Amino acid sequence: MIRLLVSVRGPREALEAAKGGAKIADVEYPASALGTPYPLNILSVRKELTKKGYKSVAVSTNIGEKQDNRSTACQAALGVAISGADIVKCGLAELPIEAAIYLGNSLVRTVKTFFPKKKVIPAVFVDPDMQRFFHPFEQGPELIQKIRADGLLLDTFSKSLGRGLLDYCTISQIRKFASKCHRINKEAWIAGSITHGELPELWNTGVDVICIRGAACEQSGKGRFGEVKSRIVAELVATMPH
Repeated sequence: MIRLLVSVRGPREALEAAKGGAKIADVEYPASALGTPYPLNILSVRKELTKKGYKSVAVSTNIGEKQDNRSTACQAALGVAISGADIVKCGLAELPIEAAIYLGNSLVRTVKTFFPKKKVIPAVFVDPDMQRFFHPFEQGPELIQKIRADGLLLDTFSKSLGRGLLDYCTISQIRKFASKCHRINKEAWIAGSITHGELPELWNTGVDVICIRGAACEQSGKGRFGEVKSRIVAELVATMPH
């Protein structure tokens, strides 16, 4: 089932996302690519969604774009899982394939040992600077198969350049990426300043989850720091194929 993920800053925005039809509320602080939040904010989002009748809306979050230490990264992944996240995104920026497998395996094992049903989704980046370390389209499927992750997120690392996912890759590449993931029974996720107008074509690539922040916000010159509104989310959900 395809799903729209909307990144939210807290419980109020999470409710707006859920009311608009988003199936995943992604708790983040939108100052960077993934935007690591506080554990208590994750917990408050999970509690508020459940309290207001949106228990079926999954909560996702992340442990940051780069991991400096394997043990603390594992502690962070377990910490956000305990805090209420159903899906843990783990940034693996600036790691070559061997190092990404080494760290990713530990992250997946840590979360799954305590929470077998929770998902772990590594995040890799399509910016040219990041592809010097790891080629997401060629090496991404190999990574998630070897570490037994649930899927892979392709994202943009720098959110301040005014460039989005499709500035760095093509629709054909994304379609092939989704197909490779599905052949090994993994989910294909994409993000990266995706606009309303890009959604129909991107849904048709076969990806499972498209992640949105800025496009779901009321635009008042604040970009990713605008406020998520349910009416805008509903317009984004309407682009999904039936």
